[in-house]
Amino acid sequence: MALSAARIKNLRMKSGKSLKVLADEIGISKAHLWDLETGNSKNPTADVLEKLADTFKVSVASLLEEDPNEEQDEELVYMFRQLKQLKPEDRELIRLIMEQKKKRERKDGDQD
Repeated sequence: MALSAARIKNLRMKSGKSLKVLADEIGISKAHLWDLETGNSKNPTADVLEKLADTFKVSVASLLEEDPNEEQDEELVYMFRQLKQLKPEDRELIRLIMEQKKKRERKDGDQD
């Protein structure tokens, strides 16, 4: 079971916490948290998992994206599986496209 890097980052972003603030709250270095969020560190200690889960008020299974009670969007699950089969450079391209799309949506939202 490996930690979902994207899930950690999404939860942190939704909470509005910086890397430093969250790292300090759970007692790890900012660099370690960055590694967790980018997938460079995939197997944190049980203590770190529990602290992350407590901080975000989610289950450890949810952080591992193995919570059977969590509602899942089937299309997103399919897309994720497809992404896993792509070459790293293709995944990076898709990530950049998504970031650009989010920036445009924020910009458009500011103009309303």
